[in-house]
Amino acid sequence: MPLKKLKVFISYAHKDEDIKNELDNHLIGLKRSDKIEVWNDRQIIPGEEWDDAIIGELQAADIIILLISTYFLNSKYIWEKELTVAMERHKNKTARIIPIIAKSCDFSDMPFAGIQALPKNATPINSFTDGALDQVYTEIAKSIRTVVDYMQSN
Repeated sequence: MPLKKLKVFISYAHKDEDIKNELDNHLIGLKRSDKIEVWNDRQIIPGEEWDDAIIGELQAADIIILLISTYFLNSKYIWEKELTVAMERHKNKTARIIPIIAKSCDFSDMPFAGIQALPKNATPINSFTDGALDQVYTEIAKSIRTVVDYMQSN
């Protein structure tokens, strides 16, 4: 019996779109092996109510990636809508949150602060030099693969 393809929702601030795009590129192995399908708000089609689409995808997601930066923390929509749904689903164990530290910021008082983050040691992606960026994105993708494999085996 084939394993269920997991739905991955990426919550991010549009100013961090370059990091979201690079992460999405590095998840290609999981996507091509039909283990995951990734969704973000740029997939909303013309004529669709964006609030309904985002909340619907959040409710359907198995994994919710939070791309953490000061832009993310300052987004009223993320704070009031996306994070509220994501934390509730994580708390109820109906989805798993994976915080990814995109840029250096203080998130110690945030509701997701107690959840294990990526990259290792919660080192912000933007603190790596260009030569190490592929390595850090690959590490993140491998860690997400570990989560996917774990979730699919349980």
